[in-house]
Amino acid sequence: MSTDRRIDVDGVSVSACHFIGGERVDSPETFEDRSPLRWEWKLADVARGGALEAQHAVSAAKVAFGQWSQLSSHERSEYLHRLADLIDENVDMIAHVECLDMAMLEESLRLRVIPRGARNFRAYGELAANYESRQWESNGTANTVLRMPAGPTVIVTPWNAPFMLSTWKCAPALAAGNTVILKPAEWSPLSCSLLMDLVQQAEFPPGVFNLVQGFGNEVGAALVSDPRVRRISFTGSPATGRLIGEAAARNLVPFTAELGGKGPFMVFADADLDAAAHKAAVMYDDAGQVCLAGTRLLVEESVRERFLVLFHEATLQHVLGDSRESATTISPLIHPDHLARVDAFVQRARTHGDEVHFGGQAHTAGALWYEPTLISPLSNESEVVQNEVFGPVLTIQSFTDEAEAIELANSTAYGLSAIVYTSNESRAQRLGAALRAGTIWINTFLVRDLTAPFGGAGISGIGREGGDYALDFYSDLKTLQIKEGTVHG
Repeated sequence: MSTDRRIDVDGVSVSACHFIGGERVDSPETFEDRSPLRWEWKLADVARGGALEAQHAVSAAKVAFGQWSQLSSHERSEYLHRLADLIDENVDMIAHVECLDMAMLEESLRLRVIPRGARNFRAYGELAANYESRQWESNGTANTVLRMPAGPTVIVTPWNAPFMLSTWKCAPALAAGNTVILKPAEWSPLSCSLLMDLVQQAEFPPGVFNLVQGFGNEVGAALVSDPRVRRISFTGSPATGRLIGEAAARNLVPFTAELGGKGPFMVFADADLDAAAHKAAVMYDDAGQVCLAGTRLLVEESVRERFLVLFHEATLQHVLGDSRESATTISPLIHPDHLARVDAFVQRARTHGDEVHFGGQAHTAGALWYEPTLISPLSNESEVVQNEVFGPVLTIQSFTDEAEAIELANSTAYGLSAIVYTSNESRAQRLGAALRAGTIWINTFLVRDLTAPFGGAGISGIGREGGDYALDFYSDLKTLQIKEGTVHG
């Protein structure tokens, strides 16, 4: 039964319900959503979906697929552009709600992160509409590669930057002609609910773009195991990725996963040390809850002490505080359970003999703030080196030559990103070839081209997103072969 239960989130009206088949749908059960800025502040009682809501959403997507898949890529692009325009018109509102819900800095959300959501829809709408199929002649035939929409698509997104990361996955799926069921993380669902209001305003056909809220082991498991689903995309932990991958395999459904990182931040003696130190301090932004961050500082031995001084000075410039304030540079962690997890990493490191240079405890700024922390591990096998902490915790290690630097950089099971500071062009090229990572930045960080492939090696993930790589994933490719001389204009 259609119903819309809306709540007031600091002056913004947000639906606490699912969005299925073009309508708001409530559930008998709910779950609490609280603000990391002040944990006693309950933002909403959000509809808690389960198997019934999952079935309803996939059914709606299946029905809508017939019409949506038959539209031309130009016609679908018009919907995506309308949605992008509406996002641009509502950036401040979305940024404010997401700040309250997951505590990312509001200024960053407003200036950079939420506008990226609009760019995602525009970019993929244009890429799909301007697709040039591969054509060639061979064996007496003219060959053309065509894309076919794959079918209903389930997209499961994480609690960090939920709005932007959802648009990053949903935009190419929709542009390719698929219908979508989006399942946001239960710790930060509200900005994705606002996205559905804009989908409705953009007059998407019912069932093309759906939202189901709830827990991964309940509604998430039901969605990814439904045999009618033809694509699954997930961002989150390797443990959950394995479970979703098993469900996808049972139904032979193509699956992409971005599963976190443990990126090296490599500093060579010939680098601009001041620039490197200041950029390394940026790794504490968003309380370290960024999968692409370079959390393992690898510094050439001859400049280690100088770098440490500069890095500590840069870190001291950070301000822990309310994410709504422009002076704040480090936000709180998302949830008390996550704070406990981060602190447990640090305390185990202490117990095992790793040296904590600074930080290493919760901060007095509030209940969920954690001090920027730097640790010298006893060995490269230390847990804090090998496993993703996903908090404001970095490690520092030294190397004596390029070979040792590469060996350390490639020594974890992850392979999402790497950052290198050097002024030597030939070294930059050698490291670019030798490092095992999906994205490698030289003397910069977090510069993105939406047409470039994005994804990880090792346990950082499966598959690639970005540009035509994403559009190909969300499509079934086919080859058309026509015998030469048998058809005429």
